Amino acid sequence: MDKLRTTNILLAIIALPVGFVVLQKLHFIFIPLLFSMFIALLFLPLMRWLKKKKINNFFSLIIVGLLIALFFFLGIELAKLVSKEILSSKTEVLQNIDVKMQQLIVPIEESFGSERNGNQTISTYYFKKLNMQESIFAIGMSFKTLLSSSLIILFFVILLLAESLNFQKILNSTLVKQKKQSIIMFNRIEKDMQTFVKVKFFVSFLTGLGFTIFCYVFDVSFPIFWGLFAFALNFVQMIGSIISVILLSFFAFVEIQTTGALLFFIALITLVQVVFGAILEPVLMGKSFSINVIIIVLMIMFWGFIWGIPGMILSIPITVFIKIVLEQYPKTNKISQLILGSE
Repeated sequence: MDKLRTTNILLAIIALPVGFVVLQKLHFIFIPLLFSMFIALLFLPLMRWLKKKKINNFFSLIIVGLLIALFFFLGIELAKLVSKEILSSKTEVLQNIDVKMQQLIVPIEESFGSERNGNQTISTYYFKKLNMQESIFAIGMSFKTLLSSSLIILFFVILLLAESLNFQKILNSTLVKQKKQSIIMFNRIEKDMQTFVKVKFFVSFLTGLGFTIFCYVFDVSFPIFWGLFAFALNFVQMIGSIISVILLSFFAFVEIQTTGALLFFIALITLVQVVFGAILEPVLMGKSFSINVIIIVLMIMFWGFIWGIPGMILSIPITVFIKIVLEQYPKTNKISQLILGSE
């Protein structure tokens, strides 16, 4: 028994780094697959409702596909609106940035004895080596990657909803050998994932709306952009909200001239993040996601290291999934209680 246990431990030690490498190398498959699983779980209630109404599965998939297409269409239209807003006031904003940057950088230049032609603006001097062709190429490649990932996600969503990829059967044949237990686990995963995505979307929407409103009130440029920016970054656990507040605060420093108004603005957007992110979100999530804060930070760091920003977004859903799996077995249930904070 001791030899068998030692062998199992050694195999686990070998398997862990191999598993990490596989996850990292095959990120182009795993990331779209996981995102598609969460999207499919959101649409499963609709698919069941359409099935009760005796609507053919093929037409149900078309309806879901149209809803997803509508979501992308609205996203593109919002992007166009933001682009027009930015381009319409680009010159004025750049001038304001240059004035503020001049106030910050000139004393630093003088202390270090740096020489710069007084006629040259900060932006033209420090960004004159910026290669616009390379920047446009990088943006094009990012758009190409986003488009290909979206198509892969859509493909997986259709497969999952059409039951060509049956997640419940996969659970039954891999993690859980009993059909009844696999059904219970699948229902729990479905419920928790739907709760997570709905709450996260709702809280992110309120956060973005708060940012947009305060940008309008304090006359900060690009309020719609900052609202969408805060909405998107709020999906990156913990770190996203901090980044959005810091970047908007820096931009507000450039635009808001009065120190008192600037501090009040920063306090308000910070309050938005605290009220919605630190108070409302945990209340809406409920006890289902009572995960240890240390574990959350570690999981964000780990999945961020493996998959970057997509990994940080997926870190909490993956942790919830692991928690549910650990709770199914007596030996690992204690680990779930101690480490993941379940009751």
